[in-house]
Amino acid sequence: MPSGFPLAGIPYKILIFLISYDTYILDNGLRVVLHHDPKRTAVAVNVLYKVGSRNDPPERTGFAHLFEHLMFAGSANVPNFDDALQLAGGENNAVTGSDHTLYYDILPAANMETALWLESDRMRQLNFSEQSLAVQKKVVVEEFKETCLEEPYGDLYHHLNDLVYTVHPYRWPVIGERFEHIEQATLEDVKDFYYRYYRPDNAVLSIAGGFDPKSIRERIDFWFGDIPRTDGSHDRPPLPEEPPQLSPRKKTVVADVPSPVIYLNYRTPGRLHPDFPAIDILSFLLGSGRSSLLYRRLMRDSELFAEVSCGLTDNLDSGGILIDARPAEDVDYREARQALFDVVDEMVERGISKKELTKVINRLEHHNHFKTISVNNRAGELAFYAALGQPELINTELDRYLSLTVEDINRVIKKYLRPEGRSEVEYLCED
Repeated sequence: MPSGFPLAGIPYKILIFLISYDTYILDNGLRVVLHHDPKRTAVAVNVLYKVGSRNDPPERTGFAHLFEHLMFAGSANVPNFDDALQLAGGENNAVTGSDHTLYYDILPAANMETALWLESDRMRQLNFSEQSLAVQKKVVVEEFKETCLEEPYGDLYHHLNDLVYTVHPYRWPVIGERFEHIEQATLEDVKDFYYRYYRPDNAVLSIAGGFDPKSIRERIDFWFGDIPRTDGSHDRPPLPEEPPQLSPRKKTVVADVPSPVIYLNYRTPGRLHPDFPAIDILSFLLGSGRSSLLYRRLMRDSELFAEVSCGLTDNLDSGGILIDARPAEDVDYREARQALFDVVDEMVERGISKKELTKVINRLEHHNHFKTISVNNRAGELAFYAALGQPELINTELDRYLSLTVEDINRVIKKYLRPEGRSEVEYLCED
């Protein structure tokens, strides 16, 4: 699955009780979301930048991922981000996706000021240098080679994304299309990308936990309020719209892999489309867990496959239902592949039952009850929804799931599990 904000069959951005929050915008355009929980002794500080691999220049793919590394390499007043945060008893990490990049810090609430200082300093001014760029380029290129070139099936998204998308920048993976694009990056390329996207008016600051609600706004304004917004000299180019897929697509990759694997992607609309909750439930029923249709038919009943699963890509502009299926050893590959298509056809033909839908909804509520325990999950979800311009979804999106009917799910099954919307990448073993 992509390394952005992926779903794993169950919508993880849904809560079963109301989350209180305040949200406002600073004069420089920074969106702030606050969730105060007086029971917490920790605080999570998240900064989400509305930039991902979709914003990579075509000749510099992987740039958003490179920046995830550069943002930890030092800023104007902070030579080492990790050291400063660890001295305050905190930990941090980041994740780059197709649409967003999220940086998060978790630390004792009493030391929250440290995170505000660190995040504001690298939003204000990175420590640009040829040496720092050279170090991070080497790290990213090595990661590319290790994960994409040296691991079996590691280049899947190079093949699959390029098959699914013809013009949209989703056609290259988050890590980039070619490592040479990173090797050839210049300091001027880096500065242009930074001042184009890493500005307060393109970001969301989300804080959750046991902070002081009386002083929090004043402290945020102190650290972030005077950071300049985008000046217009680095306007973001519009993204091309991907045309509809009108026929099935297939690519065969013959490689040094341990066994054949089949990947099927069915095009779906973007994250905010009204059909998204039903598609999410569909992907779970089709291939998530031992009760899913794919597992029952292909592993329990026939033993044709050693592994089979289904997930959902939740990109903003366009998503997909992705099936990952590895045939068992010593089975006829063509028979197994046909059986996979037959199961998808079975779901289209028969649909789902009320009992199946009820079971998924019950698991959904149980799952999300435990996910809300993490204060960082709350901060991250608030940042994500605020970036969409709809922070209220953290409390209202569950209603969209609970209101789904069997007819809704069966409608999206027929609408999106169509052969003309399918892209297939099969890996076959070298002779």
